[in-house]
Amino acid sequence: MTNSGTLALHETLELHELIAAQTNSLINFKSAYKNVDCPELKSLYQYSIKATENNLRELLQFLPYAPTIDQPRELKDKGYYAGELLGAAKHSIMQYAGALAETATPMLRTVFLRHFQGAVEWHAKIFEYMNKRSLYPVHNLNELLKNDARNANKAIRMSY
Repeated sequence: MTNSGTLALHETLELHELIAAQTNSLINFKSAYKNVDCPELKSLYQYSIKATENNLRELLQFLPYAPTIDQPRELKDKGYYAGELLGAAKHSIMQYAGALAETATPMLRTVFLRHFQGAVEWHAKIFEYMNKRSLYPVHNLNELLKNDARNANKAIRMSY
């Protein structure tokens, strides 16, 4: 642990992003598992589920060391589905940013850039939707991390 016993804000935010993304992946893995017919692929799903559950258990241990910020705000809805869209938009932004950095063909770069800008707009629309409805407490770190812990633990307990 750190000298002060508290995580830095920037690493706490990275911790939040990892917990949220891995929770969504775990839910998707467990939901898809029953539809997998191939024994070898089913085994890969089992491995992925166990690995992701273990990752979440380890990451959740760091939440008590997150800094606390006293900004009370009521959270009306959990916003799982909107959060899933937000994560997909963020992932799209990162993929297009990487593709733009690797592209040597001007015409393809133009298409990637247009798609990148569209992904940024998509992300903004989803964020505004969530923010307007208090579904994503971005300004309340305590509530954000409580949601992470609750959702991750629910995903770990989810049957498959």
